[in-house]
Amino acid sequence: MTIQKNSALRLILMLLTLTCVLFAAGCSTAPKPTANMEPPLHVSSDILKETVVYSVDVYDPLEGFNRRVYTFNYYFDKFIYLPIVNTYEFITPNYVEDRVSNFVDNIFEFNNFVNNLLQFEIKDTGITLARFVINTTVGIAGLWDPATLWGLPRQTEDFGLTLAHYGVGHGPYLVLPILGPSNLRDTTGLITDTVAFSLAGPPAWVDDNDATLIFNLVTAVDKRHRQSFRYYQNGTPFEYDSIRMLYTAKREIEASK
Repeated sequence: MTIQKNSALRLILMLLTLTCVLFAAGCSTAPKPTANMEPPLHVSSDILKETVVYSVDVYDPLEGFNRRVYTFNYYFDKFIYLPIVNTYEFITPNYVEDRVSNFVDNIFEFNNFVNNLLQFEIKDTGITLARFVINTTVGIAGLWDPATLWGLPRQTEDFGLTLAHYGVGHGPYLVLPILGPSNLRDTTGLITDTVAFSLAGPPAWVDDNDATLIFNLVTAVDKRHRQSFRYYQNGTPFEYDSIRMLYTAKREIEASK
């Protein structure tokens, strides 16, 4: 009985430790951890604000492929993505970085508006529209976010969550190049959001390929800049498994709201 209790305690401590591994990248054989490693794009800590215990059975029939993409993401993040982001952070004052983040969030209110509308979340749709109008005008092109200060918080949605709203399951787990953890439903949603944003959103309003390209590059750098966690920070050999579990639990939490 004592041995079983000790084993259970070790399991709980391991799960608590794994929750600190909050990013999306991977490898089949874990590289040696260093102090300068950070996760790729997706970070589950932004959503998991409270302690929630989930028993998640993740369907991962493409695990071999996913782990190879995980490895690619790790090296891309270390040798390409992070050096660019670190340079951006070095030359850009924090105040300017915050303005850039606000601007990017304001532009992507388009996706929030469309998906809240598709889910018939009328109140959230109205809040999103009000946020865009207020932040674009009073907030000067979205560089500031007075809407949040005035009691209109961001209503984040995407087409993956819209599909979940109508009962579509998450399907097989996927690790996307550069972008990190996903699944078949969310990948479909990501493609749909991207196409809709390009054809009917702000890029279509501006109709300037150079401006769109610059915005996309700024968005990629800004999103990575906002993630403070480091790749293999705790040195766990089970990072792929923990990220897979955390991502799936995070999306289930988001879909249940």
